[in-house]
Amino acid sequence: MSARSTPRQTRSFLMQRLREAGIQPNRRHGQNFLIDLNLVQLIVRAAELEPRDVVLEVGGGTGGLTAMVAEKAAAVVSVEMDQNLAQLASETLHGFDNVTLLVADALKNKNRLNPVVLETVEQKLAEVPESRFKLVANLPYNIATPVISNLLAIESPPVLMTVTIQKELADRILARPSTKDYGALSVWVQSQCRVELVRTLPPEAFWPRPKVWSAILRIVLDPAARARIPDLAYFHGFVRSMFFHRRKYLRSVVRSAYKGRLDTAAVDEALAEMKLGPESRAEQLDVETMLRLCETLRAKEQLGSTPS
Repeated sequence: MSARSTPRQTRSFLMQRLREAGIQPNRRHGQNFLIDLNLVQLIVRAAELEPRDVVLEVGGGTGGLTAMVAEKAAAVVSVEMDQNLAQLASETLHGFDNVTLLVADALKNKNRLNPVVLETVEQKLAEVPESRFKLVANLPYNIATPVISNLLAIESPPVLMTVTIQKELADRILARPSTKDYGALSVWVQSQCRVELVRTLPPEAFWPRPKVWSAILRIVLDPAARARIPDLAYFHGFVRSMFFHRRKYLRSVVRSAYKGRLDTAAVDEALAEMKLGPESRAEQLDVETMLRLCETLRAKEQLGSTPS
């Protein structure tokens, strides 16, 4: 079977298929199916798939996007936690020998991906010469943030993530300093990647219709930018702590985050070196400044300043 012979997953087609299977979309699991074929094809084109690509798909649903991706990629690891949808997907994907369908949660917890998912991807990457890892997915809204964040925390993240996500989340990822959407996620993603908005999608592009707009985003890994971060785990924790209390001044936030690790004098010294005044706030700092502040504080911590 090929994607060309896979039935077009329109609203009426999906309604009938799920009704015949005796199931309903689970909104709690973020089950909103993209029913505009042109938009599904746009996602595939934006992913720039090649025969050496190993693709992870999270939230495979009934397998419509999976089939299109499988036609172009070396291998697809599709993860779907809903047993009923996974059964429908297995029927859609019958004949695709390059698709591995995992019935599992993509996350072990909010801070870690499911090891089984990563191990399966690594196995497929090892089987393909000069392989490249990509994420192509209509991400369920409720897990989109941890999936993207945690993939950037692993040793070998995807070279490209092409995802459909809630527009509000896309705005946060793309946000610039001193805007309401700018936060830890903005800094974490932009410190390692170039981010491109491909298209915004209205609710009617999905079934059932969500209450919000969505967006297709391309997140392109920048190896040189990533290499500037000596300790990714440290930086990740630092960034999250800097935005834990958005309304507080930076000095107060840093003192709280480094309590028991750096004394007040060391914190003040670091901020002075960075020329960050008493009214500075984290939301005003661009990615480059965040990187430098993190390294300044990390260096002082490594020197073993005695906490007060």
